[in-house]
Amino acid sequence: MLSGIVGSFAAFGLPKRVRAQLLPVPQKPTRPIVFKNFRLFDGKTPSLRSNLNLVVQGTHIRSVDGNAPPEGALAIDCKGRVVMPGLIDAHVHTIMESISIVEATTAPIGFVYAVAMRAAGAQLLRGFTTVRDMGGPSFGLKHAIDAGIVIGPRIFPSGAFISQTSGHGDYDLPNDVPRPIGQMGYAERMGMTAIADGADAVLMRVREQLRQGASQIKMMAGGGIASTYDPIDVSQYTPEEFHAGVEATSAWGTYVAVHAYTPDAIRTALSAGVRCIEHGQLADAATAERIVRKGAWWSLQPFLNDEDALPLPKDSPNYAKQLQVTAGTDTAYKLARSHGAKTAFGTDILFDPRAAARQGAQLAKLARWYAPAEILKMATSDNAALLAMSGPRNPYPGKLGVIEKDAYADLIVVDGDPLSNIKLIADPGKRFVLIMKDGAIYKNTM
Repeated sequence: MLSGIVGSFAAFGLPKRVRAQLLPVPQKPTRPIVFKNFRLFDGKTPSLRSNLNLVVQGTHIRSVDGNAPPEGALAIDCKGRVVMPGLIDAHVHTIMESISIVEATTAPIGFVYAVAMRAAGAQLLRGFTTVRDMGGPSFGLKHAIDAGIVIGPRIFPSGAFISQTSGHGDYDLPNDVPRPIGQMGYAERMGMTAIADGADAVLMRVREQLRQGASQIKMMAGGGIASTYDPIDVSQYTPEEFHAGVEATSAWGTYVAVHAYTPDAIRTALSAGVRCIEHGQLADAATAERIVRKGAWWSLQPFLNDEDALPLPKDSPNYAKQLQVTAGTDTAYKLARSHGAKTAFGTDILFDPRAAARQGAQLAKLARWYAPAEILKMATSDNAALLAMSGPRNPYPGKLGVIEKDAYADLIVVDGDPLSNIKLIADPGKRFVLIMKDGAIYKNTM
C-alpha cells in the first residue's frame, strides 16, 4: 500500500515511544524568587560573573545585580553552580521529531499529536525553553503549551512548509500523480506540508499559514535527504514564486526562510528577498559572501555522518544524499566563521526519538568549530535575535535568550561550568539541576 514511501524509509521503522511523561504544569510562584550564590553566563558575555542576586517576579527577571533581594522572596541557593539562559533551537519539527515517517504520514492526527505532546515535555526538560518550528502543524500544540494544558517550550511556528510538486515537501505516494487540481494528500490535509505550484498558489498557501498564526514562513528551495523525488542538486521554485512568498510574508512584517543546500538554490532565494537560509551545507565561498552581503541569517545544523545521522539503508538513494550533505558540513561552518555570517543553531531532528534525546549533544558538537562561550551565545542570544525578525508576528515580544532585567524568566542552573566543559550540556538529565520557563520551575533537583 505504501510501496514508494515505505520502500524509501523502511530503515526508520516504528520507533520506541517517547518515554517522557505528561508532567503537571507547575504553578507560578506568588512571591518573588531570588537566586543566590551562583556564577552567571548572561547569554552575551563570554565570561562568568559572580556576587549577584537574580530576582524573578512573575514571568520576568526583575533584577540581576548585587543589591539586597526584596523582603519575603523565596531564596534558592545555587551553591556556586552556573546560571544561564534557557536554550533555543532554531530549527525543529515539534510534531514530527519523535514519530516515524510512516506514522507521521498515515496515522490518525490525534495519535501524532499525542506523541508530540510527550516529545514537547521532554524537549523542555532538556533545557530548550524556546524553539522555532520549521514545518508542521504545530499551532495547536503551541496553543496548548501557552494555555498551560501541557508542558513544552515556547514555539515560533511556521505552519506547513511550502513546497512545489516533486519538491522536498512532497510526501505523496508515487502513484498519486497525475493529481486533479485541488486534490490534497494526507500530509497536506493535516497541515504538515502545502504543495503550491505557481505564484498565485504560493500566495494563497503562504497567506493560509499567516492566517493561522505563523511567525515566519518556510519554503523549500532545493532537494533534501528525507524526501523521495528530489535529488540534492535540484533547485526548486522560480524567482517569481519566491517573490510571491516574500511579498505575502513581508506584508505581514515577517520573513521567509528556505531549505537549501546548494549555491544555485541559495542564490535564487536570496535574490527574491529571502532572509534566512536553512542548512546550506554545500555552499561555496561566493555563496557565503552573498549571504553576508544580503544581511541574511545562516541557520546551520551539525549534520555529520555519525551516530545522529538518519538511519537510512546504505543502498538507498536517500543515504547517498545524506553522504553528499554531511560531506559539506565542515566547509559550511568554516565559511560561516570566516565570512562573519549571522549564524544560528538548529538540530532539524525528524522521525527519530533517539536523535531527539541527543539534542544537547548535537549542540555540544559545535566545539569542532567554536569555543564554548560562542556555542552558548549562539544557542541563546544569537538565536533570539533571529527569532525577533518575526517583528509584529512575534508571539512572545520581549527579551529572550539573555539573563538581564526585564527578560523572560527562562533559565537553567547547571551543575558545573559549561564554558569550561561544553559537554555538560549533552547530559541535561544529570547536569541541568533546575529548569525555569516563564517564571515557573519545571525541574529542581538541587
